[in-house]
Amino acid sequence: MPKDFIVAIELGSSKMTGIAGKKNLDGSIQVLACVKEDATSCIRKGVVYNIEKTAQTLTTIVNRLEKQLKTSIMQVYVGVGGQSIRSIRNVITKEFPGETQVTQDMVIELMDANRNMKYPDQEILDAAVQEYKVDSQYQLDPVGIPCSHIEGNFLNILQRKTFYKNLNTCFENANIGVAEMFLAPLALADSVLTEAERRSGCALVDMGADTTTVSVYSKNVLRHLAVIPLGTNNIIKDIASLQMEESDAEKMMLKYATAYTDNSDIDNNMKYAIDADRDVESRKFIEIVESRLEEIIANVWCQVPEEYCDKLLGGIILTGGGSNMKDIEKAFQNYTHVDKIRIAKFVTQTITSQIPEINSHNGMMNTVLGLLAKGDINCAGGEIDPNGDLFAQQKPQPVETPEQRRARQASEIPAGVIRTAEEIRRAEEEAQRKKDEEGRIAREKAEEEAREQERIRKENSTWNKIGRWLKKTATDIVKEEE
Repeated sequence: MPKDFIVAIELGSSKMTGIAGKKNLDGSIQVLACVKEDATSCIRKGVVYNIEKTAQTLTTIVNRLEKQLKTSIMQVYVGVGGQSIRSIRNVITKEFPGETQVTQDMVIELMDANRNMKYPDQEILDAAVQEYKVDSQYQLDPVGIPCSHIEGNFLNILQRKTFYKNLNTCFENANIGVAEMFLAPLALADSVLTEAERRSGCALVDMGADTTTVSVYSKNVLRHLAVIPLGTNNIIKDIASLQMEESDAEKMMLKYATAYTDNSDIDNNMKYAIDADRDVESRKFIEIVESRLEEIIANVWCQVPEEYCDKLLGGIILTGGGSNMKDIEKAFQNYTHVDKIRIAKFVTQTITSQIPEINSHNGMMNTVLGLLAKGDINCAGGEIDPNGDLFAQQKPQPVETPEQRRARQASEIPAGVIRTAEEIRRAEEEAQRKKDEEGRIAREKAEEEAREQERIRKENSTWNKIGRWLKKTATDIVKEEE
């Protein structure tokens, strides 16, 4: 097995997925290993609610990957998503005396001021720059433009602090190093959307088991992000109301469910078998499925900001497990009246693998593959002895860890990257040290200025002047006598 590879873990709404792959020189990615673990006992709608069980599941995933790779894993990339993720717009303004040329430091100051915004019980995961208003003109890059007023328009991505803290605690408890945390919807968008779609305006809809994520883009900028607590499991539960186990309801959905059926195509005499003794009328089954799906689509469309509803020239892009439902495009077209619907079955990167889950191209692996594509730091450690002799393991290869990196301030974080709790702590300590140092220098400067002023005051005092006059007079008398 290669001794340099990248590992990514996605905490989905119903399962956790771990994947390991190697990036080739031609830009393609070779997937080496992939494992999945059921997470219904510890994760709800994509967020951690049982820290201990989540840590155990993460450990299981890493151990299974290490067994396949025959190499220890030193760190992983993590995708953050799930319920409670939402976006909110924010504007930061700054006035200048007269015409002042905007500098990069001024822009960073606006970004830092935005990042320092406080939201009750919410953590800012990421901040997407929308545009800058320089006097009355909107600019994507205001540096170098003279103005007297500037506004920074930002889209802040928020998550409940409790969920953010729980996620970080899970990896700490599992003793798994985190190379980087990514905002999963943004990693997904980078891997399935085309530049033309993002530029002309589009809505990316990731239909999962328990949640549906909506990301709206226009002019290559993220304009809105929201996670809806509805998914295909809601359809399964509705089918299960026909008095059957959810496992049987899922089988019926996969076998019979259609996102849209024309009324004239429904056979009132047709029945679908529930089990050996029971069945359900096809019309009733269709109504159950379509009613819940229409609710999901309605909630999706409500998340598209009104000013972009008629400007989605790139259309709606569907992905995730729910996008595999038959005639899903027709259902979205009927409700949204957007004709351009595309199903993203796979990522845009070139992926090679012998693993069936990867080659199935059903949209269910797109997010974790997007996370894998984002990684650029080696996650491999030392080779594992196949006989299980821990003392015979080779010395782990040196890899860059988050603790070895310089603490990055908020304005230095790339788009879509989320700082871990540890990195935020170190950045805050670094900022405090810098503030203390600046304070010390300022105090020393003030003390030096005070001493200089005191010296000048003494020199200009009346007695000092008299002393200097007497000294000069005495010197002049001595010279005259000589």
